Amino acid sequence: MSFWEYLGNRHQQLLSDAYQHAAVVFQCMVVATVLGVLIGVVTYRSGWAGGLATTATSTVLTIPSLAMIGLLIPVLGLGVPPTVTALTLYGLLPVVRNAIVGLRGVDPSLVDAAKGIGMSRLTRLLRVELPLAWPPVLTGVRVSTQMLMGIAAIAAFASGPGLGNEIFRGIASLGSKNALNQVLAGTLGIIVLALLFDAVYILLGRLTISRGIRA
Repeated sequence: MSFWEYLGNRHQQLLSDAYQHAAVVFQCMVVATVLGVLIGVVTYRSGWAGGLATTATSTVLTIPSLAMIGLLIPVLGLGVPPTVTALTLYGLLPVVRNAIVGLRGVDPSLVDAAKGIGMSRLTRLLRVELPLAWPPVLTGVRVSTQMLMGIAAIAAFASGPGLGNEIFRGIASLGSKNALNQVLAGTLGIIVLALLFDAVYILLGRLTISRGIRA
């Protein structure tokens, strides 16, 4: 069976797996972005706190994804819980690091001007600092998403959702007539999803970042 015939026969299952893959990555990135920005806001004013936050989140990336999910299975069981937990932890570093860099890079004179017109610290953060730090934060989100697209495939090891199931089925049946088709379909599906997500982020950047900041 050719690859295109395989896609035609399995398109419904592949679309379902692709939807689950995109959904779990999107949900984990939302959580990782919220947590990452909060960590950045809490730690960016202190050198040691920012360094600690970056070191702690970077340490997570030193743990192989298969090992991470394997360690989570006894605690959280199989399926979605270990997948979501692992992906969220892996997605933190670029967001935290870029949030800290972005917030520290805000021009102090703009913050002083906002303080001078009577803005509270929270208002300055929400209306001045975070909007100016948004471009690097969005870059961190893009990097995290690309990483999680690939890491999410490993979730099939824990019976997680997504295109990784297609890849694992192909690997488990090496030598069969559709083994290569299964691996190729899962891999190409993940690549297409990653490109689509990145295109959405580019559009989001154009909609949410003023031309002055982009320039």
